[in-house]
Amino acid sequence: MVQKNAVRSTEARTLVQLLGRFREPDNVRGSFELAITAIPFAAIWTLMWVSLYFDCWIGLVGAVPAAGLLVRLFMIQHDCGHGSFFSNRLANDWIGRVIGVITLTPYGYWRHNHALHHASSGNLDQRGFGDIDTLTVREFFARPGWRRMLYRLYRHPMVMFGIGPSYLFLLRHRLPVGMMRGGLRPWLSTMGTNAAVAILVAGMISLVGVRPFLLVHLPITILASSIGVWLFYVQHQFEHTSWSDDEAWSFHEAALHGSSYYHLPVVLRWFTANIGVHHIHHLSSRIPCYRLSDVLRDHPQLAAVGRITMFQSLWCVRLTLWDEDRRRLVSFRRAAMDVARAAAS
Repeated sequence: MVQKNAVRSTEARTLVQLLGRFREPDNVRGSFELAITAIPFAAIWTLMWVSLYFDCWIGLVGAVPAAGLLVRLFMIQHDCGHGSFFSNRLANDWIGRVIGVITLTPYGYWRHNHALHHASSGNLDQRGFGDIDTLTVREFFARPGWRRMLYRLYRHPMVMFGIGPSYLFLLRHRLPVGMMRGGLRPWLSTMGTNAAVAILVAGMISLVGVRPFLLVHLPITILASSIGVWLFYVQHQFEHTSWSDDEAWSFHEAALHGSSYYHLPVVLRWFTANIGVHHIHHLSSRIPCYRLSDVLRDHPQLAAVGRITMFQSLWCVRLTLWDEDRRRLVSFRRAAMDVARAAAS
């Protein structure tokens, strides 16, 4: 992974101005990207359902590309939330709401929470908004044993990428948890989405039956949710990410160096709608996903910042605590060794 000095933080403000020319959405391109995502998703879903009637269980293999397309739909919804996918705000909002019914993500509630994430990412004093819960080494060892065990459990890969994603999309998104002070909007967004989901599910069940619906849609949803959480995890939970307390925190530093460039193969870049170019997205969130690759083409120096390959990303799972002295994420084992060494000296 290339270190932070590849592009100094002092250059980030200038970069924001240079990236301004990439922020203009293309409505024709946006409509095309939406069509080539939604139509294949519906087609694969239908083929999977038909295959069940011929006892052709191999049709369930379609859950893999279908999950990839569902992830891509979520990324389009994500761009709509930033007002970047289409030039018209109403188009962004209504397309985002409709997709939110399919992705089980209340659009208005999620958009507000995600905006807080962008505004506070990497700030140790403002954690808890749309991020992965992360403790510092000092905070972890100051906790009683049972709370340390709970944090270890939360950080276990089976929970983080298995149970957790399904809980998040299937259950937690059904109530605007953490947004009780946000007035009626989070509730209206969430309950409106819940009602639409209930109507859609009831309609699909009446059309195809309960068992076929669950056999087709549940694997797609579970797999897509795990992929989505994995992507978000890798985008911020890498060794040389950036965390600072409120006084030292800088939006541009956190955006450029607190977010990774997840370098994926071309096919996976398409399925994930270029969300791996996350450092640029955080630096200028109004750039549409279909223009992020243009930024790397015209500013190749940015491809060296926070770059993580697929192989390197596997090692990010063991990084669980922020070491304020080392200024990097470390594993439980490394943190315990450092604490033991400090106690012995």
